[in-house]
Amino acid sequence: MSIPQSLLEQSIQINIQQALQEDIGERDITALLTPEDEQATATIISRETMILAGQPWVNALIKAYDPSVNVIWLKQDGDQVQANEAFLKLAGSARSLLTVERPALNFIQTLSAVATKTAEYVKHLEGLNTKLLDTRKTLPGLRIAQKYAVGVGGGQNHRLGLFDAFLIKENHIMAAGGIQQAIDKAHAIAPGKPVEVEVETWDELNQALDAGADIVMLDNFSQQQMIEAVKHVAGRCKLEASGNITIDNLREVATSGVDFISMGVLTKDVKAIDLSMRFNA
Repeated sequence: MSIPQSLLEQSIQINIQQALQEDIGERDITALLTPEDEQATATIISRETMILAGQPWVNALIKAYDPSVNVIWLKQDGDQVQANEAFLKLAGSARSLLTVERPALNFIQTLSAVATKTAEYVKHLEGLNTKLLDTRKTLPGLRIAQKYAVGVGGGQNHRLGLFDAFLIKENHIMAAGGIQQAIDKAHAIAPGKPVEVEVETWDELNQALDAGADIVMLDNFSQQQMIEAVKHVAGRCKLEASGNITIDNLREVATSGVDFISMGVLTKDVKAIDLSMRFNA
């Protein structure tokens, strides 16, 4: 999946307005300690090696708050930034720089963390055809932002939400009356939308194949079972591995030949990058 430009732009505006409102409220009273006409320049560095992500959010945030601030990127999204390396310079009203510092850095530290972790995991798949996917296990309000960062890090997006693809799981199957019935209903509800079915047994895999699933998620299949499933399916649909996959066994799982591996860890278990903004003398 790719993020539609209209959805990306809408999400950015929602994110930055929420960030400014929660941080500034009526006004930044601490910034008022600085003379109103004072101008300043500032440099932002990373204290650890990272893959930069979040430029569209920072650009939009600063433009919304004070469009007179000059934003100079020394690195671009997707670039590696070394520890203690500068990647962004700002110039303008000292008050404005002080006010936008934290919300801007919050976006960069979070999204760069996602991109950095994704890049680390993708590296384990070098030379293989398996693609790394994210999940819907994202921070509330930052779904599109985190999925954007996964793409920056070299991963791919699973469905963006409940609206752009079907993922039929056990409870859906029970409610619909079976795998065949669930897939038939999916095609009737939204023709053309991808239909994926999660299976736990070999019998369920065959049912999903017979019913015409586009993708089958092999939930907690053993390595040998996945190898056999890839041979059995023989390209009739795409196969996705999920469950009990870590960075330690990621490459092994991929060698089974599955098309995709989905991992919630890319977005739900991230540690923010340590950043710092320094005013220049």
